[in-house]
Amino acid sequence: MSIKGEIKEAAGYLKEEANEHGKTPEAQKKAQEGRDLRNEGRIEDGKAPKSSTPGTGEK
Repeated sequence: MSIKGEIKEAAGYLKEEANEHGKTPEAQKKAQEGRDLRNEGRIEDGKAPKSSTPGTGEK
């Protein structure tokens, strides 16, 4: 696990969580950017990207 990957995953998680419930197109765009950053960090660390629907709690 790399520090850079962990930081990307954490930053993406925070950005996604902060914006996922917003109704505006800007909030939805920021939430998607957070998901993308989170998955980029996961891939760098050798983990599979999250592919479930956000907010469903699916594993």
